[in-house]
Amino acid sequence: MIISASYRTDIPAFYGEWFMNRLDAGYCLVENPYSGQPYRVSLRREDVDGFVFWTKNLTPFMGSLKPIRVRGFPFVVQYSINAYPRQLEFSVVDAERAVAQMRQVAVDYGERVPVWRYDPILFTSLTPPDFHRENFARLAAALAGSTDEVVISFAQIYQKTRRNLSWAAREFDFTWDDPPDATKLELVSELTAIARQHGMQLTVCSQRQYIVPGVEAARCIDARRLADIAGKVINVPLKGNRPDCACHLSRDIGAYDTCPHGCVYCYAVRERALALSRYREHNPTGDFLYRVEQSEAEPEIQPRLL
Repeated sequence: MIISASYRTDIPAFYGEWFMNRLDAGYCLVENPYSGQPYRVSLRREDVDGFVFWTKNLTPFMGSLKPIRVRGFPFVVQYSINAYPRQLEFSVVDAERAVAQMRQVAVDYGERVPVWRYDPILFTSLTPPDFHRENFARLAAALAGSTDEVVISFAQIYQKTRRNLSWAAREFDFTWDDPPDATKLELVSELTAIARQHGMQLTVCSQRQYIVPGVEAARCIDARRLADIAGKVINVPLKGNRPDCACHLSRDIGAYDTCPHGCVYCYAVRERALALSRYREHNPTGDFLYRVEQSEAEPEIQPRLL
Protein backbone atom coordinates (compact mmCIF):
# COMPACT_ATOMS: atom_id res chain seq x y z
CA MET A 1 0.00 0.00 0.00
CA ILE A 2 1.13 3.55 -0.79
CA ILE A 3 0.46 5.98 2.07
CA SER A 4 -0.60 9.54 1.25
CA ALA A 5 0.38 12.05 3.94
CA SER A 6 -1.71 13.97 3.13
CA TYR A 7 -3.88 15.74 0.59
CA ARG A 8 -6.33 16.49 3.44
CA THR A 9 -3.84 18.49 5.51
CA ASP A 10 -0.16 19.48 5.64
CA ILE A 11 1.41 16.76 7.78
CA PRO A 12 5.06 17.77 7.16
CA ALA A 13 4.40 21.41 8.15
CA PHE A 14 2.19 20.83 11.21
CA TYR A 15 1.98 17.17 12.23
CA GLY A 16 5.43 15.73 11.70
CA GLU A 17 5.88 14.73 15.35
CA TRP A 18 2.63 12.78 15.23
CA PHE A 19 3.69 11.06 12.00
CA MET A 20 7.02 9.92 13.43
CA ASN A 21 5.31 8.68 16.59
CA ARG A 22 2.88 6.65 14.48
CA LEU A 23 5.77 5.30 12.41
CA ASP A 24 7.35 4.08 15.65
CA ALA A 25 4.04 2.51 16.66
CA GLY A 26 3.62 0.83 13.27
CA TYR A 27 0.07 2.04 12.65
CA CYS A 28 -2.30 4.97 12.85
CA LEU A 29 -6.07 5.36 13.08
CA VAL A 30 -7.99 7.43 10.54
CA GLU A 31 -11.58 8.59 10.59
CA ASN A 32 -13.50 8.29 7.33
CA PRO A 33 -14.46 11.91 6.62
CA TYR A 34 -17.88 10.96 5.27
CA SER A 35 -19.13 8.11 7.46
CA GLY A 36 -17.12 8.79 10.62
CA GLN A 37 -16.04 5.14 10.60
CA PRO A 38 -12.54 4.79 12.07
CA TYR A 39 -10.09 2.36 10.52
CA ARG A 40 -6.56 1.20 11.18
CA VAL A 41 -3.74 1.75 8.68
CA SER A 42 -0.53 -0.23 9.03
CA LEU A 43 2.69 1.77 8.81
CA ARG A 44 4.98 -1.23 9.13
CA ARG A 45 7.75 -1.46 6.58
CA GLU A 46 6.52 -4.80 5.22
CA ASP A 47 3.06 -3.29 4.55
CA VAL A 48 4.05 0.08 3.08
CA ASP A 49 5.36 0.45 -0.48
CA GLY A 50 6.20 4.11 0.07
CA PHE A 51 4.99 7.51 1.23
CA VAL A 52 3.78 10.54 -0.70
CA PHE A 53 4.15 13.69 1.39
CA TRP A 54 2.15 16.79 0.42
CA THR A 55 3.33 20.13 1.79
CA LYS A 56 3.75 23.87 1.42
CA ASN A 57 6.50 24.03 4.06
CA LEU A 58 8.98 21.20 4.58
CA THR A 59 11.13 23.02 7.16
CA PRO A 60 9.71 21.31 10.29
CA PHE A 61 9.98 17.90 8.62
CA MET A 62 13.40 18.10 6.95
CA GLY A 63 15.09 16.30 9.85
CA SER A 64 12.61 13.43 9.63
CA LEU A 65 13.32 12.53 6.00
CA LYS A 66 16.64 10.82 6.71
CA PRO A 67 15.26 8.54 9.48
CA ILE A 68 12.38 7.62 7.17
CA ARG A 69 14.83 6.72 4.41
CA VAL A 70 17.09 4.83 6.86
CA ARG A 71 14.11 2.67 7.80
CA GLY A 72 13.86 1.68 4.15
CA PHE A 73 10.80 3.66 3.08
CA PRO A 74 10.93 5.31 -0.36
CA PHE A 75 9.07 8.61 -0.53
CA VAL A 76 7.99 11.41 -2.85
CA VAL A 77 7.45 15.02 -1.80
CA GLN A 78 4.64 16.86 -3.59
CA TYR A 79 5.71 20.44 -2.84
CA SER A 80 3.24 23.26 -3.55
CA ILE A 81 5.00 26.54 -4.30
CA ASN A 82 2.69 29.21 -5.69
CA ALA A 83 4.26 32.45 -4.40
CA TYR A 84 0.83 34.06 -4.20
CA PRO A 85 0.15 37.36 -2.40
CA ARG A 86 -0.49 37.16 1.34
CA GLN A 87 -4.13 38.07 0.80
CA LEU A 88 -4.53 34.58 -0.72
CA GLU A 89 -2.04 32.58 1.36
CA PHE A 90 -1.95 34.01 4.87
CA SER A 91 0.87 32.01 6.45
CA VAL A 92 2.60 29.96 3.78
CA VAL A 93 6.41 29.99 3.96
CA ASP A 94 8.00 32.47 1.56
CA ALA A 95 8.76 31.09 -1.89
CA GLU A 96 12.52 31.59 -1.68
CA ARG A 97 12.76 29.38 1.40
CA ALA A 98 10.45 26.77 -0.13
CA VAL A 99 12.55 26.67 -3.31
CA ALA A 100 15.71 26.21 -1.23
CA GLN A 101 14.11 23.33 0.68
CA MET A 102 12.99 21.62 -2.50
CA ARG A 103 16.42 21.99 -4.05
CA GLN A 104 17.99 20.49 -0.92
CA VAL A 105 15.67 17.49 -1.10
CA ALA A 106 16.81 16.92 -4.69
CA VAL A 107 20.47 17.10 -3.60
CA ASP A 108 19.97 14.73 -0.66
CA TYR A 109 17.58 12.21 -2.22
CA GLY A 110 17.57 12.75 -5.99
CA GLU A 111 15.49 14.82 -8.38
CA ARG A 112 12.85 12.09 -8.72
CA VAL A 113 11.83 12.67 -5.08
CA PRO A 114 10.53 16.28 -5.19
CA VAL A 115 7.62 17.20 -7.48
CA TRP A 116 6.69 20.86 -7.85
CA ARG A 117 3.00 21.75 -7.66
CA TYR A 118 1.89 25.11 -9.05
CA ASP A 119 -1.52 24.31 -7.78
CA PRO A 120 -4.22 25.52 -7.84
CA ILE A 121 -4.11 28.31 -10.38
CA LEU A 122 -6.43 31.02 -9.08
CA PHE A 123 -7.59 34.00 -11.12
CA THR A 124 -8.02 37.21 -9.14
CA SER A 125 -7.28 40.90 -9.66
CA LEU A 126 -4.07 40.14 -7.72
CA THR A 127 -3.21 37.10 -9.87
CA PRO A 128 -4.42 37.65 -13.46
CA PRO A 129 -3.07 35.52 -16.35
CA ASP A 130 -0.01 37.75 -16.79
CA PHE A 131 0.87 37.25 -13.13
CA HIS A 132 0.83 33.48 -13.61
CA ARG A 133 3.01 33.63 -16.72
CA GLU A 134 5.66 35.72 -14.98
CA ASN A 135 5.40 34.01 -11.59
CA PHE A 136 5.54 30.50 -13.05
CA ALA A 137 8.54 31.39 -15.23
CA ARG A 138 10.44 32.82 -12.25
CA LEU A 139 9.75 29.78 -10.07
CA ALA A 140 10.53 27.33 -12.88
CA ALA A 141 13.91 28.98 -13.43
CA ALA A 142 14.67 28.78 -9.70
CA LEU A 143 13.67 25.10 -9.54
CA ALA A 144 15.41 23.98 -12.73
CA GLY A 145 17.48 20.86 -12.11
CA SER A 146 15.72 19.97 -8.87
CA THR A 147 12.65 18.25 -10.32
CA ASP A 148 11.46 16.74 -13.58
CA GLU A 149 7.73 17.43 -13.16
CA VAL A 150 5.41 20.31 -12.36
CA VAL A 151 1.76 19.62 -11.58
CA ILE A 152 -0.92 22.22 -12.19
CA SER A 153 -4.66 22.44 -11.77
CA PHE A 154 -7.20 25.24 -11.80
CA ALA A 155 -9.04 26.16 -8.62
CA GLN A 156 -12.34 24.34 -8.30
CA ILE A 157 -14.95 26.65 -6.83
CA TYR A 158 -16.74 24.52 -4.28
CA GLN A 159 -19.30 26.16 -2.00
CA LYS A 160 -16.79 26.59 0.83
CA THR A 161 -14.19 27.90 -1.63
CA ARG A 162 -16.66 30.48 -2.94
CA ARG A 163 -17.51 31.55 0.61
CA ASN A 164 -13.86 31.91 1.68
CA LEU A 165 -12.83 33.67 -1.52
CA SER A 166 -15.72 36.10 -1.31
CA TRP A 167 -14.90 36.89 2.32
CA ALA A 168 -11.22 37.52 1.49
CA ALA A 169 -12.13 39.65 -1.53
CA ARG A 170 -14.26 41.93 0.64
CA GLU A 171 -11.70 42.00 3.45
CA PHE A 172 -8.65 42.72 1.27
CA ASP A 173 -10.24 44.59 -1.62
CA PHE A 174 -9.69 42.33 -4.61
CA THR A 175 -11.91 40.52 -7.07
CA TRP A 176 -11.84 36.93 -8.26
CA ASP A 177 -13.03 35.14 -11.35
CA ASP A 178 -13.40 31.69 -12.88
CA PRO A 179 -12.64 32.41 -16.55
CA PRO A 180 -13.74 30.32 -19.54
CA ASP A 181 -11.84 27.24 -20.64
CA ALA A 182 -10.34 29.09 -23.61
CA THR A 183 -8.40 31.35 -21.21
CA LYS A 184 -7.21 28.36 -19.18
CA LEU A 185 -6.17 26.34 -22.24
CA GLU A 186 -4.13 29.24 -23.57
CA LEU A 187 -2.35 29.56 -20.23
CA VAL A 188 -1.67 25.81 -20.06
CA SER A 189 0.02 25.93 -23.47
CA GLU A 190 2.23 28.81 -22.37
CA LEU A 191 3.16 27.21 -19.05
CA THR A 192 3.95 23.94 -20.83
CA ALA A 193 6.52 25.69 -23.02
CA ILE A 194 8.08 27.39 -19.98
CA ALA A 195 8.27 24.10 -18.07
CA ARG A 196 9.92 22.36 -21.01
CA GLN A 197 12.57 25.10 -21.20
CA HIS A 198 13.52 24.25 -17.62
CA GLY A 199 13.58 20.47 -18.01
CA MET A 200 10.15 19.73 -16.55
CA GLN A 201 7.16 17.77 -17.79
CA LEU A 202 3.96 19.70 -17.11
CA THR A 203 1.05 17.55 -15.91
CA VAL A 204 -2.55 18.42 -15.10
CA CYS A 205 -4.22 17.04 -11.96
CA SER A 206 -7.71 15.56 -12.37
CA GLN A 207 -8.80 18.00 -15.09
CA ARG A 208 -8.43 16.21 -18.40
CA GLN A 209 -10.22 18.99 -20.27
CA TYR A 210 -7.04 21.08 -19.93
CA ILE A 211 -4.65 18.53 -21.41
CA VAL A 212 -3.10 20.02 -24.56
CA PRO A 213 -0.29 18.68 -26.77
CA GLY A 214 2.84 18.16 -24.67
CA VAL A 215 0.87 17.79 -21.43
CA GLU A 216 0.13 14.58 -19.52
CA ALA A 217 -2.39 13.65 -16.86
CA ALA A 218 -0.80 14.01 -13.43
CA ARG A 219 -0.30 10.89 -11.37
CA CYS A 220 0.31 12.45 -7.96
CA ILE A 221 0.32 9.04 -6.27
CA ASP A 222 2.71 7.40 -8.70
CA ALA A 223 3.91 3.84 -8.16
CA ARG A 224 6.28 4.22 -11.12
CA ARG A 225 8.09 7.17 -9.54
CA LEU A 226 8.26 5.42 -6.18
CA ALA A 227 9.62 2.30 -7.90
CA ASP A 228 12.37 4.35 -9.55
CA ILE A 229 13.29 5.78 -6.15
CA ALA A 230 13.12 2.40 -4.40
CA GLY A 231 14.98 0.57 -7.18
CA LYS A 232 12.39 -2.18 -7.34
CA VAL A 233 9.00 -2.91 -8.86
CA ILE A 234 5.96 -1.67 -6.93
CA ASN A 235 2.75 -3.41 -7.98
CA VAL A 236 -0.15 -1.16 -7.04
CA PRO A 237 -3.27 -0.81 -9.20
CA LEU A 238 -4.52 2.42 -10.70
CA LYS A 239 -7.43 3.77 -8.68
CA GLY A 240 -8.09 7.49 -8.59
CA ASN A 241 -10.02 9.07 -5.74
CA ARG A 242 -12.19 11.39 -7.86
CA PRO A 243 -13.23 11.82 -11.51
CA ASP A 244 -10.27 12.20 -13.92
CA CYS A 245 -7.78 11.24 -11.18
CA ALA A 246 -4.99 9.09 -12.68
CA CYS A 247 -3.37 8.06 -9.38
CA HIS A 248 -2.40 4.64 -8.14
CA LEU A 249 -4.25 3.20 -5.16
CA SER A 250 -3.28 4.75 -1.83
CA ARG A 251 -4.51 5.27 1.70
CA ASP A 252 -4.61 8.84 3.02
CA ILE A 253 -3.93 9.29 6.73
CA GLY A 254 -4.81 12.97 7.14
CA ALA A 255 -7.91 14.77 8.40
CA TYR A 256 -9.87 17.60 6.83
CA ASP A 257 -10.22 20.99 8.56
CA THR A 258 -6.84 20.69 10.30
CA CYS A 259 -4.48 22.75 8.11
CA PRO A 260 -3.99 26.28 9.52
CA HIS A 261 -2.09 27.71 6.53
CA GLY A 262 -5.11 29.87 5.71
CA CYS A 263 -5.14 29.60 1.91
CA VAL A 264 -8.45 31.12 0.79
CA TYR A 265 -8.77 28.73 -2.18
CA CYS A 266 -8.38 25.55 -0.10
CA TYR A 267 -10.80 22.70 -0.71
CA ALA A 268 -9.85 20.90 2.54
CA VAL A 269 -10.74 23.57 5.11
CA ARG A 270 -14.18 25.08 5.74
CA GLU A 271 -12.80 28.01 7.71
CA ARG A 272 -9.39 28.80 9.14
CA ALA A 273 -10.65 29.34 12.71
CA LEU A 274 -11.82 25.72 12.79
CA ALA A 275 -8.49 24.47 11.46
CA LEU A 276 -6.58 26.54 14.02
CA SER A 277 -8.75 25.19 16.81
CA ARG A 278 -8.20 21.60 15.76
CA TYR A 279 -4.46 22.20 15.36
CA ARG A 280 -4.31 23.46 18.95
CA GLU A 281 -6.32 20.45 20.17
CA HIS A 282 -4.15 17.96 18.27
CA ASN A 283 -2.42 15.31 20.38
CA PRO A 284 0.93 14.29 18.81
CA THR A 285 0.93 11.06 20.83
CA GLY A 286 -2.60 10.05 19.82
CA ASP A 287 -3.56 7.31 17.40
CA PHE A 288 -5.60 9.74 15.25
CA LEU A 289 -4.21 12.91 13.73
CA TYR A 290 -7.55 14.39 14.73
CA ARG A 291 -10.87 12.78 15.46
CA VAL A 292 -14.19 14.61 15.53
CA GLU A 293 -15.76 13.94 18.92
CA GLN A 294 -18.77 11.65 18.82
CA SER A 295 -21.96 12.65 20.59
CA GLU A 296 -22.81 10.71 23.76
CA ALA A 297 -25.66 9.05 21.89
CA GLU A 298 -23.34 7.51 19.35
CA PRO A 299 -21.83 4.10 20.17
CA GLU A 300 -18.08 3.74 19.97
CA ILE A 301 -17.09 2.08 16.70
CA GLN A 302 -14.15 -0.27 16.80
CA PRO A 303 -11.50 0.40 14.12
CA ARG A 304 -11.33 -2.13 11.35
CA LEU A 305 -7.99 -3.41 10.07
CA LEU A 306 -7.00 -2.47 6.51
